[in-house]
Amino acid sequence: MSKLQGNAAEDQACEFLEKQGLCLLSRNYHTRRGELDIVMKDGQTIVCIEVKYRKKSQFGSALEFVTARKLQRIQAAFGFYLLDNGLNPASTPLRIDVIAIDGEKLQWLRNVG
Repeated sequence: MSKLQGNAAEDQACEFLEKQGLCLLSRNYHTRRGELDIVMKDGQTIVCIEVKYRKKSQFGSALEFVTARKLQRIQAAFGFYLLDNGLNPASTPLRIDVIAIDGEKLQWLRNVG
C-alpha cells in the first residue's frame, strides 16, 4: 500500500469518527516504539485508532493484519503518547480501536486492546 492510499484511508477513518462525535487530537504520532495512526477523544476517553486498509481481500481482510504483536506495539507507543502529553495512564480512561477498511466496507471495532 502506498503512502497516498494510507493517508486516504486515515482521512476516511477520521471523517467517519468525527461524524460519530470523536475529536481529533493527533495523527501519525511517532515514537521510538512505533507510530500511532490516529489519536482522538471520545467524551473523556482517549482513543488510539489503528487504521488498516485493503483494496482487495484476496490476501486477507484488513482486520486480519491487526495481530497480537501489532497490538503490543500500539500499546507501547500509546503509553509514550500519554506520557508525552502529560496524561496519567492509571487515571485516564483509555481505549484502542481499529478501523478496518476492505474496499468500500468500513468496520469500527472498539476496545480491541
